[in-house]
Amino acid sequence: MEELVSYLLQFGQLNQQQIDLVKAKAEEKCLLKGEYFSEAGKVAKHIAFVQEGVLMICYYNNKGEEIVHHFVDENHFVVDLESFNHKILSMIYIRAVTDCQLISFSHESFKELSATIIDWDKIINKITIKTLLDKVNLIQPKLNTDAKTRYLDFLQNFPNLANRVPLVYIASYLGITATSLSRIRKNIR
Repeated sequence: MEELVSYLLQFGQLNQQQIDLVKAKAEEKCLLKGEYFSEAGKVAKHIAFVQEGVLMICYYNNKGEEIVHHFVDENHFVVDLESFNHKILSMIYIRAVTDCQLISFSHESFKELSATIIDWDKIINKITIKTLLDKVNLIQPKLNTDAKTRYLDFLQNFPNLANRVPLVYIASYLGITATSLSRIRKNIR
């Protein structure tokens, strides 16, 4: 729980009473490898802070192939924000790649924090903006680079994920086949 508090304090001030309220509204959850945090076709009812583990955000294309959009690891929030905020059906899946320890908030609890803590919305907005900018900065270089460069960029940007995430998911994230990724890995060793 202290990791969550430290993370929040990077984006704004909270007094001890507010911190205690955040802790009271939080629920610690264990998500086993392969389990879904949220699913397409359902409304996202929870937002979570990842204490330990890796989740992936993915969708299925019109051929029924699973496409990995991105990964979420420790000290980051995970949610389908549009579904969570607007109570609409999600178009993505969020699934545990490894066993995960999460600090979860229900939609109702999150709303209560927003209504009770004066600067809560400002803190959450700063976190959201940082997350979106980080994603743009990671996705833009992928647009005009070859597969080998995308993989090397992945290793540089996510050194902790390369050995924790199955190659098939990394390949999907990079937009290449697992066979191509194996070939690239063999050639750079």
